[in-house]
Amino acid sequence: MTPQPSGRRRVGLVFAAGLLMTAAAMSAASPGAVAAPYKPGAAPHNQGAANLGPNVTVFDPSMPVADIQATLDAANAAQVDNEMGTTRHAYLFRPGTYGTAEHPLQIKVGYYTEIAGLGASPGDVVINGKVEVYNRCLENNGTGNCLALVNFWRTLSNLSINVNGAGQDDCRKGANFWAVSQAVSMRRLNVTGGTLSLMDYCTAGPQYASGGFIADSKLPSVTNGSQQQWLTRNTEIAGWSNGVWNQVFSGVVGAPDESGFPNPPYTTLDTTPISREKPYLFVDAQGRYNVRVPAARKNTRGVSWANGLTVGRTLPIGDFFVARPSDSVQTINSQLARGRHLLLTPGVYDIARSIEVKHPGTVVLGLGHATLTAVHGSTPIDVADVPGVVVAGVTIDAGTERSPVLLRVGRGHGGHRTSANDPTTLSDVYFRVGGPHVGKTDVALQVDSDDVLIDHTWVWRADHGVEGFTDTQRWQTNIGRYGAVVNGDHVTATGLFVEHFQRYNTVWNGDDGTTILYQNELPYDPPTQADWMNGKVEGYAGYKVGDRVRTHRLYGGGVYVFNQNNPSIHTENGFEAPRTPGVRLHHIMTVNLSAGTIDHVVNGVGDAADTTKVGAPVYISDYPAQ
Repeated sequence: MTPQPSGRRRVGLVFAAGLLMTAAAMSAASPGAVAAPYKPGAAPHNQGAANLGPNVTVFDPSMPVADIQATLDAANAAQVDNEMGTTRHAYLFRPGTYGTAEHPLQIKVGYYTEIAGLGASPGDVVINGKVEVYNRCLENNGTGNCLALVNFWRTLSNLSINVNGAGQDDCRKGANFWAVSQAVSMRRLNVTGGTLSLMDYCTAGPQYASGGFIADSKLPSVTNGSQQQWLTRNTEIAGWSNGVWNQVFSGVVGAPDESGFPNPPYTTLDTTPISREKPYLFVDAQGRYNVRVPAARKNTRGVSWANGLTVGRTLPIGDFFVARPSDSVQTINSQLARGRHLLLTPGVYDIARSIEVKHPGTVVLGLGHATLTAVHGSTPIDVADVPGVVVAGVTIDAGTERSPVLLRVGRGHGGHRTSANDPTTLSDVYFRVGGPHVGKTDVALQVDSDDVLIDHTWVWRADHGVEGFTDTQRWQTNIGRYGAVVNGDHVTATGLFVEHFQRYNTVWNGDDGTTILYQNELPYDPPTQADWMNGKVEGYAGYKVGDRVRTHRLYGGGVYVFNQNNPSIHTENGFEAPRTPGVRLHHIMTVNLSAGTIDHVVNGVGDAADTTKVGAPVYISDYPAQ
């Protein structure tokens, strides 16, 4: 079926409408092989034909702009509405300049598409033009329902964009549009020559958007517009237009001050306590492919590449097993056991037993939203209690048979071989329960190791899909009990998005944990209040800090309610946390999206988010109060 916008996202525009209009007016190979040079009239380099799989296309600056444009236009046409499809693709650009002032390269990015430069630095690949995502028009391709609420699953990284709107209408000329929602990341970008807009105010006027994440980028003035929640981390910005509900800045040069909270709703940390940038593929001066693995850093601000190559280590592609969907898990595990790293080329992988990551420092890197689907109730990825593992760019789907967990880090609590200076890191790792097919799992993400860094994840029990269910049937069929369960100590999450699970969406039992931006929607589909009870308590909080936790920090959190199946349902608290001085929740809120009620923000404190204040958040600046 054609996906319809979820309730929460429709209301966000109301509060930013004046700002939106103002913003619109203002903006009026075999491993290590060297690729052969492009020959005029030839097809684009498909380096993947030799080493990166058939769904990786590599462009060379010697290729005519018109040919690159035609290839990417065709890709977007195929993927722009393919929300629940199985096609995955990565389009990679070798170092050089693409597009000119007269003939810019203007790229539109559809579902399950990665656009990335192959330089060691973002400045090594320059796009004169744009890389954009626009609103989707869902009602008969007209303009009656144009929005960005389901613009998920796409990636842009490691290049420079010199914004050039030549040939576009006047509304679009001055800005690079990136109108997206969850499971979309922008990393290692240098954007110049215009503005960056996180909403599309040209397609049918200002509309709804619900993202998102930017890291390690240098940006011009940014039009936030209708983006209800957003995390910007370790970035430089020239300006930021506004906020809707929850805008968080961590280690951002030029970030707005938070002193006016909640008007505007900014949460600003001067530095990021711990971060590790996502690994990236690059081509060296000899044309050899490598993966750069950035090091973890503490208390940082601004971009990692300001003074040259991002600090870290370089791994030649020959150190990786380059997997394709046809490869068995047995083959993958035998390669990992030999100490090789894993590169997952774009596609959908059926995983009937766990991919076992046992060696410290192992890198598992997915290209083009490589997707692992659980088969026979498997746990698709199982990471041992070892330091320095990096899992990045991977989507994990629940299968039709119930899994205990979809990704597990560690086994049991305490006594782990982990490292505070070299944390196991999950970057752009996404989870789905339902959507393209029936999904069942007890837990999506479970972290049992200490010293783990979660850097941007969307953990989603689907609120819509192509399974053919009514919303009431979905409650009984797409089973997702818990979204994220954190049992390890000293775990940090930067950009934790968890939605629609049937009990606690997030349970944080480990001590000394930190979350920087949390976004949650409670499940839309409990049929009755009896289906949504935690013992004698009405409902489950969207974010639960375990009763025995003594130290915890949350910066910028929101829990939203839209009980569309039964608007009479109540949830007692949006957040639950032990009442102890070491547990601090800073800038939290609840909001009603038109149905149901959250009685309190946290632990009985805060007014009800009910249908008398649809779309109007209930904020608490600090809990406990300072």
